[in-house]
Formats: sequence, C-alpha cells, structure tokens
Amino acid sequence: MHAPAPATPVTDPRSSDDQTGPVPAVLVLEDGRTFTGESFGARGETFGEAVFSTGMSGYQETLTDPSYHRQVVVATAPHIGNTGWNDEDDESSRIWVAGYVVRDLARVPSSWRASRSLPEELRRQGVVGISGVDTRALTRHLRERGSMRVGISTETLDPEELRRRVLTQAQMAGADLVADVTTPEPYVVRAVGETRFTVAAVDLGIKTMTPLRLAQRGIEVHVLPATTTLEEIRARGADGVFFSNGPGDPAAADKPVALLTEVLDAGLPYFGICFGNQLFGRALGLGTTKLKYGHRGINQPVVDRSTGRVEVTAHNHGFAVEAPPGDRADTRWGTASVSHHCLNDGVVEGLELRDGEQRLRGFSVQYHPEAAAGPHDASYLFDRFCAVMADSKEQR
Repeated sequence: MHAPAPATPVTDPRSSDDQTGPVPAVLVLEDGRTFTGESFGARGETFGEAVFSTGMSGYQETLTDPSYHRQVVVATAPHIGNTGWNDEDDESSRIWVAGYVVRDLARVPSSWRASRSLPEELRRQGVVGISGVDTRALTRHLRERGSMRVGISTETLDPEELRRRVLTQAQMAGADLVADVTTPEPYVVRAVGETRFTVAAVDLGIKTMTPLRLAQRGIEVHVLPATTTLEEIRARGADGVFFSNGPGDPAAADKPVALLTEVLDAGLPYFGICFGNQLFGRALGLGTTKLKYGHRGINQPVVDRSTGRVEVTAHNHGFAVEAPPGDRADTRWGTASVSHHCLNDGVVEGLELRDGEQRLRGFSVQYHPEAAAGPHDASYLFDRFCAVMADSKEQR
C-alpha cells in the first residue's frame, strides 16, 4: 500500500490556484461521439476503454481495483466525491483506472473518514478526470453501441484530432495485462486466529480485501506472482489454490490457464473469482467472449441454480464464459457445470467441477464475494472453499 499522504486542509477544487484548478476538457469516443466538461484531478491526456459502473457508492474501491487497468470509468451515480479519500479503503497500492468521468463533482468531502478530496488524490497520482459530463447520455450510448476506446484531454480540445489518436490505441480484446498488475514478489497474509488451511493465491490483479476475507476464516494466504509454478505452490504446502480477479482478455492469458490445468491434474481444490472464473472455464475446455458493455457495479442479481437463491452481487467484468450445451460438460477431472446465472442477461456467473463421486473439487464465480463496498450476500463462498479443502484433506 502507498504511504498515507500528509493531512492537508480540504479545499474547494474549483477554487484552487491556476496549477490545480479545473480547465476545459473534452471526451471523445472512437465513433466520434463527443462530450465536453472541465478537468479534475490531473491535467493532461489519457486513453482507454470506456466502461460504466452503476455503483452508488464505493468509488475509492473501484478506482484502486486492478481489474480496471486501461479502462476509463464512467460513474452513473450523478454525484461523486462527497466521501473524499481515505487511507483505509484502497484495494491496491495505487489507482488503476486510466481516467474517471463524472457528472457532478462534490465541492468538498463531508465524511469524517476523509483525509483529502477525490480531486487531490487523482492529481497526486496523475490520473485525469472530467466532470460536468452528461453521464446519462454517455451511458446510454455505451449500452447501445458497446464499450469502446475513448480519450480525455485538456490539451487536445479539437474532437477530430483527439479521435484520430483514440483510433491508434490498442483494443481490450486480445489484451494480456496480467504482467502489469501481478505482485513482483510473494507475500503472506497470516491467518486470523488458529491456522486451519494454507492457500496459494495466484495474483492476477488481486484486491486487498480478498486475502483478508480468507484470513478471517483461519487461512494463511500466500499471494504469489502470476508466473508461479506448481512446484512453488506445492512448496508452500498449499491445501488449495485461488485465482484472483484481473484485467484483460482471458483468451490471451495462456500461461495462467496452463498452470490451472496442472493444479487440477494435481487434485488440488480450486476457487476462482472474476478473471479466475474465466480462466477456470478455459481450463475446463469452455470458450470466453467479450460482452457488449459488461457488468460493473454493486447491484447485479445472480441466481444460484442449486438453491434458487438470488444474490445481489458486485461485478466488474467485460468478458464472460460461454455456457456449454445443456450447461454441462464432461472433462478429464469430472463434470463441469454452470452453477450461477445473471438474471439480467443470462450470462454465466459461476462454474463448479465435481468428480465421479459428485464431490465438489473446484468452483468459481464471476462476481466479487469479497465486495469491500458491499453487498455481502455471497461471502459464504469463502466458507464453501474451506469445506472443499477440509473434504480434500479427509480424502487424503
């Protein structure tokens, strides 16, 4: 985590001096749709994939989520910044979004937990934001046309010139971004209380809250780089393997899929979240596809097909697993099946793998049960992972 910034008096970002105050800014999508506004945070120019998030709260967790690497996030909530920024809620060591788009920026934060304002933190980390944008119109455009490349600039205010630069940017489809976000060195998050299990967590863009949720259940979590090997996992004495969330196209992440295949061959229990769900699908022989505009927010309804229970869940994904015929597929490790669906559009939201005796050997979900900003309907999944590891130990 980055060192806390020194406490400073909170100021109105619109009344700052000439070096930090707002200036005219323009946002241009790759299809030419243009929006104007004013800057907040850093001045300059940024490019990425334009996506929208429907969360009414939790913007600090969103901005520091590595899964948003190379994406420009549009907030559908109209008023952003009122809770400021603190040193406790970051989900990683930095802001990962390429840019931030809001309608109404709070003049001053009003939370007792805030140590500085949102514009101050974006400026400190060099992240370009634009406010005063009709985010309703922008979101409707992305829903109709799909997520697309975008540029935000305080320097190039001519839309046609900025669009030409947008069109030179790389697409998200085919992007392998794991190396950009994974930890360079292993580290350990100790179990809370007695250690019950040891888990190797492969960092594909892991969020801070995930190892904490595991540790709260008596799990010692060894967070490992994406380049780790099965031998290194075994050397840690792992009772199970976890694959985290992360950015990019799962179809381009061949090395993590190869590792996961070895994990399944070794009979180690598996749990995956988000990107870890997509890679689980690939290891099981299923395809993945890019969604038109994805799911991002903290209010997505998902049904557990085994119980019929509907969970309100947190999402951040632009790709999804393709369902097999009949939602079931035979693999060399057992039967893979779709365990969860999104009630909005039927997208696969979970997978499970059972052996010939119908024991659960691995499972994954597309959404985020750690959900630092909420909701917490799916937190039981961490307990399910403990149960799978306990069963595996008993069988051995």
